[in-house]
Amino acid sequence: MSHPPFGRVVTAMVTPFDETGKVNYAIAEKLADHLVEHGSDALVVCGTTGESPTLSWDEEYQLFQVVKNAVGNRAKILAGTGSNSTTEAIAATTEAAKLGLDGSLQVVPYYNKPPQEGLYAHFQAIAQACPDLPVMLYNIPGRTGQNLLPETVAKLAKIDNIVAIKEASGSIEQSCQIRCLTDADFAIYAGDDLLTLPMLTIGGAGIVSVASHLVGEQIQQIVQSFLSGEVAEAIDIHLKLFPLFKVLFCTTNPIPIKAALKLQGWDVGGLRLPLYEISETQREEVAIVLRTLSLI
Repeated sequence: MSHPPFGRVVTAMVTPFDETGKVNYAIAEKLADHLVEHGSDALVVCGTTGESPTLSWDEEYQLFQVVKNAVGNRAKILAGTGSNSTTEAIAATTEAAKLGLDGSLQVVPYYNKPPQEGLYAHFQAIAQACPDLPVMLYNIPGRTGQNLLPETVAKLAKIDNIVAIKEASGSIEQSCQIRCLTDADFAIYAGDDLLTLPMLTIGGAGIVSVASHLVGEQIQQIVQSFLSGEVAEAIDIHLKLFPLFKVLFCTTNPIPIKAALKLQGWDVGGLRLPLYEISETQREEVAIVLRTLSLI
């Protein structure tokens, strides 16, 4: 795929908070600009990494606008407007379309565990409600409790504006099945930094990344080296960054990446309950890796 719909490196952006726990829109603006200047082709705003479960819709809409204004046309912005309520997801996605964003990320409905027929109808309804807004599906069964099966993905991929999937099941076999069942222009993005390079080998488009907050240019280089046939170089970079990919998931995302950003001097603030601050032991684990990679 020469031109994936959202580029090669998509950063799932954290949501900064101030000392009172309110969204820090000024820092969000600066961080978005920084990410685009350092390897990100697109940003997901208000996804899981952005602590979307604890954001109000009004906060999300304002974040969409702030980030879009900061980035302009330099990168694409995807709105994390998924929900386990189809009606709610449609309303939020419609608002994102009005704001001129470039796409929406639609997570598999969580907790209510719909059957595959319900999943298909859910995503179909969202796509049809906003036919001009491209959709990236988001399959992460470890968080949602339900797996979006390859056969269902293949059916959904036939809908014109469902153009991609963030595949975070952790299964390369499942990603292979999706690749076999869909046309080449349907983009499969890795949902785990560890699987960036393996996913490319089976026809993946790129990565929806957490680590790109810190090493976006290096992750972009992994992708570009692989695509240009410099596979050994891609492997070398991937293995060098492997400890970072691991430590950023030493506890629930986005706890470690926020700790890492603060170690770099970013004033991203804390986390909203029920997420909780990183332990001192885990903070030191993160710091050791950052120091080893000369990131602090």
